[in-house]
Amino acid sequence: MMEKMVPVGISAHHIHLSKEDFNTLFPGQDDLTFFKELSQPGQYAAVEKLDVVSLDPKGKVISGVRILGPLRPESQVELLRSECTKCKINGPVRSSGDTKGSGAVKLVNPLNGAEVILNEGVIVADRHIHLSLEDAEKFGIVDRQVVSVKVGGRKGGIMNEVLCRVSPKFALDFHIDVDDAAAFDLKQGDFHYLLPALQENHT
Repeated sequence: MMEKMVPVGISAHHIHLSKEDFNTLFPGQDDLTFFKELSQPGQYAAVEKLDVVSLDPKGKVISGVRILGPLRPESQVELLRSECTKCKINGPVRSSGDTKGSGAVKLVNPLNGAEVILNEGVIVADRHIHLSLEDAEKFGIVDRQVVSVKVGGRKGGIMNEVLCRVSPKFALDFHIDVDDAAAFDLKQGDFHYLLPALQENHT
């Protein structure tokens, strides 16, 4: 397969809320307040932020974690591995939406003191590439296929275990978190990262 260029999208920690949890944390408010669009169509960053509090006795706080919209069927918190280690939060590496048996935290609205306990829902997001149907055909990729991405530069290397997610709703984007970006010295929007040999599929 010919090598293809994929743009890098770097994700910081963030929160997705269900309608039920949103109503508890923001009583009397109809919906999230739009702040800016994200790389994927229909997705946006909201004005609203919450504090994420560990459930261990020390109750360590990650302050000001932004909520992303729109609201979802289930709440989910995506943290960095470095944050989970520091705050003693169980954050397994998972795909978005795969939260069964994942970590627990407390969400606190610092403006009104409202709280929600998530008994599960904390993950460290896996590396993944969003592809439209057209991009997938061009790259020779199928949904749930796992690939490696070759990264150039002084701190370059190979990123393995990159899940490909294909949908007509997606725009081409290689999503990694801040920890991975720092380790490989990557910058938002860079295009010089190559998609080489294919690996197995994840079912």
